[in-house]
Amino acid sequence: MRRRLPRLRSRRHPHEPSLSAFSSFSPRDLFGESLAGMLQRPARSALTGLGTVLGVGTFVAVLGLTATTSSQIDSRFDLLSATEVTIEDVGRQQNEFAGFAFPDDADDRIEALNGVQHAGVYWQVRLTGTDTVRASPLGDATGERAQILAASPGTLQAALPTVAQGRLYDDFQQDTSARVALLGSGTAARLGITTLDTRPAVFIDGEPFAVIGIIDDVQRKADLLMSVVVPSSTAERLWGVPEEGGTKMLVATSTGAAAQVAREAPTALRPDHPEYLKATPPPDPKSLRSSVTSDLGQLFLLLAAICLVIGAVGIANTTLVAVLERTGEIGLRRALGARSRHITLQFLTESGTLGALGGLVGTSVGVITVVAVAVVRDWTPVVHPVTLAAAPAVGLATGLLAGLYPAWRAARIQPAEALRR
Repeated sequence: MRRRLPRLRSRRHPHEPSLSAFSSFSPRDLFGESLAGMLQRPARSALTGLGTVLGVGTFVAVLGLTATTSSQIDSRFDLLSATEVTIEDVGRQQNEFAGFAFPDDADDRIEALNGVQHAGVYWQVRLTGTDTVRASPLGDATGERAQILAASPGTLQAALPTVAQGRLYDDFQQDTSARVALLGSGTAARLGITTLDTRPAVFIDGEPFAVIGIIDDVQRKADLLMSVVVPSSTAERLWGVPEEGGTKMLVATSTGAAAQVAREAPTALRPDHPEYLKATPPPDPKSLRSSVTSDLGQLFLLLAAICLVIGAVGIANTTLVAVLERTGEIGLRRALGARSRHITLQFLTESGTLGALGGLVGTSVGVITVVAVAVVRDWTPVVHPVTLAAAPAVGLATGLLAGLYPAWRAARIQPAEALRR
């Protein structure tokens, strides 16, 4: 019987590497080598991650500001737009012989409706010549073209104006057809009227009007700021009744009453011919909100995507340069037993780490931006938790996608060719 001789085993030094050691790459070694590669040139790594910081920061800021502005639009809509009704004279469209559709007591009729706070009739005065307003009675003095509005006191109260100087005219001036005028801040500046201490006057079509107030801001009917406003009774006495179809009414209602007031107003004003008046309620808040939010979101997400693409190109470019600079190192690793997948994983880890760090920093920058803008504008900042959770993942995905080509390029480097360089 043949006896099998025992196999001799070679002994190696405990610290001597083996081929099996080079053919495996533990996660600890992988992250250690990737960290060492990034720290070789920290300034370049920081600048590389800056692109992702800007992209992710813009992504978070965009979504946060969109949510914040949408919330602000809701509140503004509830406070103003949802409480505004406009009534228009359309009598001539129904009957060519129809005259002035609004009755003389139109303000009182509408204010008697449940839910109405203020209401007033107004129209634009059409003069025979040019609509020129002068601050001097001289005929050859230079005048300013301005819109001249005839409005009842209820119109001014419904517009919610802020008076910089003086006061608004009231029912007494309306009943007595007083020659008083209100100037919008823009018109007052163009006429050179900056104070009421000198008791200024303006001349409309040669007729003098005492300026009793300057309107600095309005929450409704913004064209008042560029107009000269006179009592409607005064305008009717001087220039006659308004043209058919040019008269409107502004109605301010309580929250939730606008739709009902719009349905009741034509009948309350003209029970004989309600079709002569057209009441326009505020638009549906849900459709307005969704439309505005969708438009803002699409625009801002496009900007964020552009920033992310710029950041990805920066990471890809820097990683590719690092591959070219470390060709000798890559060749040495391949000669010692490292495989292509090890090189690929190392460079993917480097680019992914830069992207993830950029995502974390960019998330913080985006949140700070949203809070800062909200504080300056006196808004309530809104940032969804899903956005905060997704932003670092977006940075990581950006880094991994940017590192795919450089990692593939590094894995194709042959050891012999690399060592010859």
